[in-house]
Amino acid sequence: MQHIHILGICGTFMGGIAAIAKQAGYRVTGCDANVYPPMSTQLEEQGIELISGFDAAQIDLKPDVFVIGNVVSRGNPLMEAILDQGLPYISGPQWLGEHVLRDKWVLAVAGTHGKTTTSSMLAWLLEDAGLNPGFLIGGVPNNFGISARLTDDPFFVIEADEYDTAFFDKRSKFVHYRPRTAVLNNLEFDHADIFADLAAIQTQFHHLVRTIPNNGLIVSNAHEAALDETLAKGAWTPITRFADARVPADWQIANVGADDSFDVLFEGQLQGRVHWDVTGEHNRLNALAAIVAARHVGVEPKTAIESFARYRMPKRRMEIKGVVNDITVYDDFAHHPTAITTTVAGLRKRVGSARILAVLEPRSNTMKLGVMKAQLPESLRDADWVFGYGASEGKDALGWDLAESLSPLGEKARAFDDLTELVQAVKAQARAGDQILVMSNGGFGGVHQKLLDALD
Repeated sequence: MQHIHILGICGTFMGGIAAIAKQAGYRVTGCDANVYPPMSTQLEEQGIELISGFDAAQIDLKPDVFVIGNVVSRGNPLMEAILDQGLPYISGPQWLGEHVLRDKWVLAVAGTHGKTTTSSMLAWLLEDAGLNPGFLIGGVPNNFGISARLTDDPFFVIEADEYDTAFFDKRSKFVHYRPRTAVLNNLEFDHADIFADLAAIQTQFHHLVRTIPNNGLIVSNAHEAALDETLAKGAWTPITRFADARVPADWQIANVGADDSFDVLFEGQLQGRVHWDVTGEHNRLNALAAIVAARHVGVEPKTAIESFARYRMPKRRMEIKGVVNDITVYDDFAHHPTAITTTVAGLRKRVGSARILAVLEPRSNTMKLGVMKAQLPESLRDADWVFGYGASEGKDALGWDLAESLSPLGEKARAFDDLTELVQAVKAQARAGDQILVMSNGGFGGVHQKLLDALD
């Protein structure tokens, strides 16, 4: 039995790799700086031994290979021992590509926004059609309850992240996946800690496109000029485009209802109508992309469209955390101005004139660097009240003035560096019928439960 030892095992992606490796028959051990539930529980239930910290003594485990997560950098004591002794190591994405994906028909979902949601949609469409796909998704799809699995069937859905692979491999993770079906959802500047500008990200997407075979399929968002520019650099694979009714495309959304149902058109011909419990223009486009990708592996559009009636959004995607005194608290992963805009707009359409209280923590690496701060006010324009939180110290501290950035919103926006004060301010403002929309790509200090407790 081959033995792998995973450094940085408790992240969603590396934890997913651990689960898949275990299912594939490997002995799996791993370590991380913080080994705690729920990920530690999930891994231990699968028989995976966890070690807290990166002590160099772990080389005595003598695995066949050390699998290195993105969180590991030079100076890490275990990594330094591996390098000093010339022991075999490999990145998580490369290991996955070489040992799992090489035998699979890979359906990869790439883009600045919507990767987790679209991947979960696509995996569900294949599952509901009886294709039993494997998958690795950067969140927990509610239709499955797990973020990763390996099956004996040929199809594998993966969230194809453009973030860099490892400290020793600065290519995007997705270049290791070799997809046959690739969804290109959108393309904007993000990850300012990794990429200098949009052109640098486009180069990585071009590298992905170079790996897709001639008998594969590229499913591209026709609204995105940056994607068109990328594909113009060279594409050796058939391209099909999707869009809403405003933009010419092979596949289109039409006749959106007040309940967020919509028609699906292919070359102008009606394929069916999606009825589901999901909001927002961005999610309609995500769904359309998933329908097109599923068709490439044999799922008829009519079948996929019907499957959406049974689809459930992943955790942290407009997830209702609770309702207290007729006040609803949502949790959403939105952390980029474009995603914030569409998330607020989707909720606005759903709740009409009800007040939306937006509670925001701009803590992504890009946001912390202040690259997108000027776009924040416009992205929150549809909210009735805005409560922003920025830590004043520690690893999540903002390097810019949040209050100043939100000032174009006037009196309806306030900024805090104390979570207790923010919760009290929201409580003081909230009234029956309000919708409290919490947006962050982190834990946000458990603010969702704190709000529910305060409002009770």
